[in-house]
Amino acid sequence: MLGFTNDQIYRYSRHIILPDVGGSGQKKLLKARVLLVGAGGLGSPTAMYLAAAGVGTLGIVEFDTVDLSNLQRQLLHHTRDVGRLKIDSAADTINALNPDVTVVKHQVVLDSTNIMEIIKDYDIIVNGTDNFPTRYLVNDACVFAKKPLVDGSIFMFEGQATVFDAAHDGPCYRCLFPTPPPPGEVPSCQEAGVLGVLPGIIGSIQAIEVMKLILGKGDSLKGRLLLFDALAMEFREMQVQKDPNCPVCGEHPTIHELIDYEQFCGVPFPENPAQAALKHQERELVPA
Repeated sequence: MLGFTNDQIYRYSRHIILPDVGGSGQKKLLKARVLLVGAGGLGSPTAMYLAAAGVGTLGIVEFDTVDLSNLQRQLLHHTRDVGRLKIDSAADTINALNPDVTVVKHQVVLDSTNIMEIIKDYDIIVNGTDNFPTRYLVNDACVFAKKPLVDGSIFMFEGQATVFDAAHDGPCYRCLFPTPPPPGEVPSCQEAGVLGVLPGIIGSIQAIEVMKLILGKGDSLKGRLLLFDALAMEFREMQVQKDPNCPVCGEHPTIHELIDYEQFCGVPFPENPAQAALKHQERELVPA
């Protein structure tokens, strides 16, 4: 098959025989450039499935090191990696899984001075971060850069996933939550815990959404928030409307530049946005 090596034809054969993927779709995957913000619980399954699928370039933003407590859910890393930089262990795992994939390491703390330069070279951004300042920063940068953002979050036994794409008439994160919650309002996963397999489910959904965007197939989660309750083994879907009064993507935006919320507010925010969304969903969202 033109453009593929024999090994690639065999490796991606289950994609190539799919009518909605085929050889042309696999070529799109191999040419795609996806940025993962975080190589932790959500970033692990997303990165591994995108790498296995043959997404050609995976950028990873991560500055943390592997801790023993991470290994209950962060499958990119292994016991031997404890103490290593996550970005290095993640790259090793991805390269071992699929040598077709180029891993671009961004060992930085994202802030208003570097995020636009980093995301400009990628087609799709995937949010796997676990703190509010970064979540709002990534959202706003994607709106300004007109990039689709595949978003996920987890907390205890619950998780959620959606696609924010303000450039194509979709909502952004601020359409749901215009401003970050007060410091201390939402407990972190470190304080409340998280079921180890939960990010595997949500991260896999994020990987599917990325692949659908690359292939141009199916109905994305744009405008829909998928909520998962592991204890009830129940999925629910909420409609998310684009807010014409959104401060960043609305008709008359009031936010025109990136905000470093940790500096702006003076206090770091709690780690998990999922709990805030789940806590306020009945007030903020309209059932589909």
